[in-house]
Amino acid sequence: MYWTYLRRELAGRKKQTIIVAAGLAVAIALVIVVNALSAGVRDAQTEALQSVYGVGTDLTVSGAQVQPGDGAGGPRFEFGQDGGTTSEDGTTNLSQSRLMADVMRGTLDASTVGTVASADGVAAASGALSLTNTTFDGELPQPPSDSGTTGTDSSQQPSQGRQAPGGGGGFGGGSFDVDSFTVLGIDASAAGVGPLSAVSVVEGRALAASDKGQDVAVLDQTYATTNDLSVGGTIDVGGAEMQIVGIVASTSSSADTAANVYIPLDVAQTLSGVGEVVSTVYVQAGSAADITAVQAALESALPDATVSSQSDLASNVSGSLSSATSLITNLGTWLSILVLAVAVVLAVLFTISGVSRRTREFGTLKAIGWSNGRVVGQVAGESVVQGLLGGAAGLVLGLAGIWAINLISPTISSAPAASQGAPGGAPGGAPGFARDLAATTTDIVLSAPVTIWVVVAAIGLAVAGGLIAGAFGGWRAARLSPAEALRSVG
Repeated sequence: MYWTYLRRELAGRKKQTIIVAAGLAVAIALVIVVNALSAGVRDAQTEALQSVYGVGTDLTVSGAQVQPGDGAGGPRFEFGQDGGTTSEDGTTNLSQSRLMADVMRGTLDASTVGTVASADGVAAASGALSLTNTTFDGELPQPPSDSGTTGTDSSQQPSQGRQAPGGGGGFGGGSFDVDSFTVLGIDASAAGVGPLSAVSVVEGRALAASDKGQDVAVLDQTYATTNDLSVGGTIDVGGAEMQIVGIVASTSSSADTAANVYIPLDVAQTLSGVGEVVSTVYVQAGSAADITAVQAALESALPDATVSSQSDLASNVSGSLSSATSLITNLGTWLSILVLAVAVVLAVLFTISGVSRRTREFGTLKAIGWSNGRVVGQVAGESVVQGLLGGAAGLVLGLAGIWAINLISPTISSAPAASQGAPGGAPGGAPGFARDLAATTTDIVLSAPVTIWVVVAAIGLAVAGGLIAGAFGGWRAARLSPAEALRSVG
């Protein structure tokens, strides 16, 4: 009898049922879409960071920023008397590669890795040296006969500062090109944390602990393809011919690897001439709960270093990704809460209004023996059914919205924090003009993932909205007396 009466009452008040269910449906759909988008943006932030900082990296320790004027100011190419080859027409061909650390950020002594690894709460630590290889290739014509010189003199020594925009140009009647790519010296024996934890081998092999001291290199797949390089070939890094032993790609389909070229850490230190130092120490905490404590401990133990967590790094991600994060987190969340609150208030008001219009009905039911509990149960049951109908409609609308977002696949851009001088990233190691060449913007396809908890939350919100409306309506109905029904009839 309960369900029969409930079905009849809902069918008799279709307008109220539709309005209440529609209000809850819109609110629940908005909550579903906002939460799915929020999860999608968080995934996008992870993709933007993981290739630079490593999937298993919780913290990074890097050298402090160098004050303006303290750095070397970029690579300088110095050619001695025999610095080039001269052809029969008197043209001198010059070529030189320089491997440089970031002149705007200090380095850390290699012993820092051991200090970090021994700290309480640290599960693993790995050091890396971020460098930029800049190659100068140029031709200088034979100087005029009245110059009193042949070949090249100190006044004609090319420097990076005279490079024409775009990487090539004229120089004293000659021409030259400057090519730059990022290099990361890594400790292959601790590859489980740091940039190499975010790559997979697509050809050849990865660097191994046995490669220590060897002139071997692993290349990023995109860089290798663009420059027609393959396993078994060689690449000039800092003037040394490195044997290419592997090609790697990012484990994320929409994020790049941390560098163009990976070489053993000790080889990178030797070729760059910086000594036994690292630019970044990648840290993996024992558990997520330890990250804050580990960060505080490292900041205390290494006062001259910069210790950053993934959340710190994520806040430095720029571009439309940051804007999307702020928009969804602030405006989207508060808007969904506001709409949900309005929908629940609307359901409560309609339920109370409906109870007021049913004074004679409830008074008569109580006069023939219905208890207050049964009346309240009737009103609450009707409200819960209306909430479930709204929840089902909201779930369909929300899933349709998510499907539309995934179908459109909007692309947002992010400039990794490293390109702005954050620790550890390959672009951060590029001195002078090479920094601009290396600093790239990553386009990330934004998706809105569907999770089971979103469906459960939708149903829960619908039931909660119905129960709240039913509680107020039931409270109003319970206050009615049979005498009011008799007066209404009269």
